[in-house]
Amino acid sequence: MMSLLKFHQNGLQVRLWRNIVQRSDFHKKSSCTLNSFIKTAASHKNYSNFAHSYLTNKQFLTVNSHLVSKVINYSSISAEQSNQQQTNDEEAQKKNSRSWQLMKFGMTLMGLAMGFAGLTVLYEIGKPKVDPDGNPIEDEFSHLPYFSQMFYRLKKEFTYYKKIIQEPSRDKLLPDPLTHPYIQPPYTVVLEMTDVLVHPDWTYQTGWRFKKRPGVDAFLEAIAPPQFETVVYTAEQGLTVFPILDALDPQGYIMYRLVRDATRFVDGHHVKDLDALNRDLSKVIVIDWNSESVKFHPDNTLKIPKWTGNDNDTQLYDLAAFLKTILQTNVEDVREVLHYYRQFDNPLEAFRENQRKLLAQMEQDSKMMTEEKPLTARWAPSFLKSH
Repeated sequence: MMSLLKFHQNGLQVRLWRNIVQRSDFHKKSSCTLNSFIKTAASHKNYSNFAHSYLTNKQFLTVNSHLVSKVINYSSISAEQSNQQQTNDEEAQKKNSRSWQLMKFGMTLMGLAMGFAGLTVLYEIGKPKVDPDGNPIEDEFSHLPYFSQMFYRLKKEFTYYKKIIQEPSRDKLLPDPLTHPYIQPPYTVVLEMTDVLVHPDWTYQTGWRFKKRPGVDAFLEAIAPPQFETVVYTAEQGLTVFPILDALDPQGYIMYRLVRDATRFVDGHHVKDLDALNRDLSKVIVIDWNSESVKFHPDNTLKIPKWTGNDNDTQLYDLAAFLKTILQTNVEDVREVLHYYRQFDNPLEAFRENQRKLLAQMEQDSKMMTEEKPLTARWAPSFLKSH
């Protein structure tokens, strides 16, 4: 049978049926061969010519009458299915066309509604303000033509809202320093909350939570007023910060809390604006791990490694010792000290090493002084006691 049929890439096509008619044993083939023949005939692209050419051949009809009847039956079924499929395709195409038209109509209607709403908002913003009696209130743009008034009022409003987003919410982020008889701490310590005091942590059991850093309680107590003025200054939202600090600092060692609205938005980053802090910057120490957050005042920053939640961390103890040293030595301008420690990747580790070297030097100096002490200084007390 395969010698009589040839398969092409674009579909089934049948070779000349004269080869079939000449084969007298074709009707003796199996039912599988018969079915293959029927399907081949029915799927032929030009079936009407195919049937007309060969089904009217008397020799073919005589030898293969049973085959012809099955081809005709199969072709009629196939034609009905083809017509039904064509009808379904036409209905689906009409339905898709209606859906597309409805969607275009809806999008057009929505665009018109949004455009009308936008124009209404622009008009409400650009029109002059009115008093309780409904009379227009004159402003600096009232003498201009009407559309110029609208334009400059819109520009003024957009500048105002841009300033709200980009600049701190107030000119003075902290109140004025305390005066006598109240005690104003000599230094202001500005702390980042996230990854300095706490670390955001997520587990399947608890979901999101903030993990408290080891030693944070002792650290806050060590730098509590009146030694330092402690301020938390972070880019997190207030709804996140305040509950965390309430739980972290029940004693109230943190004097002030500044959140995202107190930052300056520059180049996609919320930057801490120390110029608006209302404090002498020679006495301000910022503790942070992100240099982008303090890029306006790097000399006021002690950049420490970011805490990732490890439980064996001891940096807060070293940080407390560092701040205590500044307090005890009464540093006039902290920026000089902080500028020196900027050269180290881990300034607290460098400070600890410097402290170790200083202690070793002091012990060595003390030992040398003891060895060089005069002999009379050793027996003078006993000599005086005998008299």
